[in-house]
Amino acid sequence: MIQGIKKIIILSLFFYLIISNINGQEIRNDTLRENAVKVFLDCRSCDLNYTREQIPYINYVRDVHEAQVFILVTQENAGSGGRKYTFTFHGQDNFSGMDDTLIYDSSPDQTSSIIREQKTNMLKMGLMRYVARTPLAKEIEISHNKDLQAEEVSDNWNNWVFELSTEPRFDSEEASKGLYFRNSFNISRVTPGMKLEIEMDQFYNRDKFIDYAGTDTAVTNIYSTTRNSMDNLYVKSLNEHWSAGLFWSLGSSTRANYTFQTEFLPSVEYDLFPYSESTHRQLRFMYSVGYQFNNYVDTTVYNRTSENLSLQMLRVAYLVQKKWGSINVSLGGSNYFHDFSKNRLDLNAFINIRLFKGLSLRLYGGAAHINDQLNLKKGDISEAERLLRLTEMATKYRVDGGIEISYTFGSIYNNVVNPRFGNGGGY
Repeated sequence: MIQGIKKIIILSLFFYLIISNINGQEIRNDTLRENAVKVFLDCRSCDLNYTREQIPYINYVRDVHEAQVFILVTQENAGSGGRKYTFTFHGQDNFSGMDDTLIYDSSPDQTSSIIREQKTNMLKMGLMRYVARTPLAKEIEISHNKDLQAEEVSDNWNNWVFELSTEPRFDSEEASKGLYFRNSFNISRVTPGMKLEIEMDQFYNRDKFIDYAGTDTAVTNIYSTTRNSMDNLYVKSLNEHWSAGLFWSLGSSTRANYTFQTEFLPSVEYDLFPYSESTHRQLRFMYSVGYQFNNYVDTTVYNRTSENLSLQMLRVAYLVQKKWGSINVSLGGSNYFHDFSKNRLDLNAFINIRLFKGLSLRLYGGAAHINDQLNLKKGDISEAERLLRLTEMATKYRVDGGIEISYTFGSIYNNVVNPRFGNGGGY
């Protein structure tokens, strides 16, 4: 019996060594390209499996410090409804000083498959200057569409983009029913010299509760909230650092105690860095001053049913995306002129940092000092209004946030593509 177990163990070890050797040889032959460029690709929107399949002539590494080329892919929403993807190539080690920036603009009618292909093609073109300096250059072939001809393109819509969306939801149980609607209509026109955005939103929420209270007679309570808004933005580009614009909003909200509210805010913005570098870094200062009119559903705690107000706002936003990570921080303050004690201060931040090899830290959160709730309803608030958040409550502050730490270790290479059994064993 013991001898049989020993034989099974020896055969198992022998089989494992054979398989390990085969797998190791496959990895060495198929995934580690000798003398290939080592690349760290930072692209949250990329299909990395597809990219590795289409660009097999480089070595993908998991740590930026091991890379000869660091590639950062960022994206911004474009006025057409598509996206602007910026590819920044940064050479390291023997490629130090070899930097480049490429841009791909997608259109809203392109499928995700086409966008994925075009982004990968952009990576291929940007990598050629580095691959050309390695022995693998002789394996590369370059071709183009022979039917390619230059032609003029006319835009029948003249940069106008329209978007219509609706989102109805409902749920039903024996003792409760819920109905929710959100409708949205957006209009925009964006050119290098100006930006015009109009957004109209409608929200409706109704909850119905049926309580028998221990008897055969049902007691039905219905609670509903509505919110309607129209936000208008017009911005005129003055130069690479200055812009002037206008915010104009109109709306109503039963929860916030408004039958009607409008706000008119002429604004000016200065970016310390040129706007052309916005995908990499921004430090924007915006000052707004203007007029606000409020008409209330119920009398406020200040015994007002309506009022005319003047106010000012100052906002500072900082954004930077580098190979060590990214930072996006905004700070805003506002106050009413009739009473400077009626003010608000908001801070929001989103930070990603690669601390060192394998270890990353992600911080996100926000905080606000609130002292400008002129709209609060006078009188007592019922338990239903409190629990269902039907009425805005008085508060001095708001805080939210979180932290995430991740650590990876092992092989520096990340070339293998294996789609079997889905990702992570799921479908």
